[in-house]
Amino acid sequence: MEIWPAIDLRGGNCVRLQQGDYQRETVFGEDPAAMARHWAAQGAERLHLVDLDGARTGCPENLSAVRAIVEAAGVPCELGGGIRSETTIRELLAAGLCRLVVGTLALRQPDWFRKMCRLFPGRLVLGIDARDGWVATDGWLSTSRTWAVDLAGQFAGEPIAAVVYTDIATDGMLTGPNVEAMRQMKQAVEWPVVASGGVSGAGDVARLARTGLDGCIIGRALYEGKLDLPAALAAAG
Repeated sequence: MEIWPAIDLRGGNCVRLQQGDYQRETVFGEDPAAMARHWAAQGAERLHLVDLDGARTGCPENLSAVRAIVEAAGVPCELGGGIRSETTIRELLAAGLCRLVVGTLALRQPDWFRKMCRLFPGRLVLGIDARDGWVATDGWLSTSRTWAVDLAGQFAGEPIAAVVYTDIATDGMLTGPNVEAMRQMKQAVEWPVVASGGVSGAGDVARLARTGLDGCIIGRALYEGKLDLPAALAAAG
């Protein structure tokens, strides 16, 4: 199972939110490139980046920090947050990102997302953020009336790179991942599924690996020292 250390960006800083709440933010660093080098030195083989400002405004807001991370990390990086146009997709891929996570527009404009997947096969990830099973959008500020597994099912057969599935209730809470929800998503789709939210220790990583998940994004547990990256990598293997 792949391990993706998370670097969430807001105002150019590395931050973490609790349950997607922008009022419950902790700043963990003011130099995103240095953070990327740190995780790479610890053994990271890939990084998951989130532009939190872009998720709210609908367009990337931390491009300079993203470019600095890509240059400094030396490992593949993916980015989510504010990716809602073909122009933005082209710009970000040209900046060296390996793949991009699209969430809000996949729900609101599924035909557009299908077209983008075909234009950029294997480069787009379907980002599904769920609150009690319902898809959340706009940086988690809104909750739709679409079930997470139903959203994924709309895109069967498309050349999607993976699904990143985030359980908002557990995100940033260090209470353990929603393994059952992740298992259900894995069973429902044909693409790799990457779990996000709630990981608090190596045991959580091992549980997700045993469930058959293809990847796991880890944020607050790494930043607060609840879990070190070498231990996470060992548990995933």
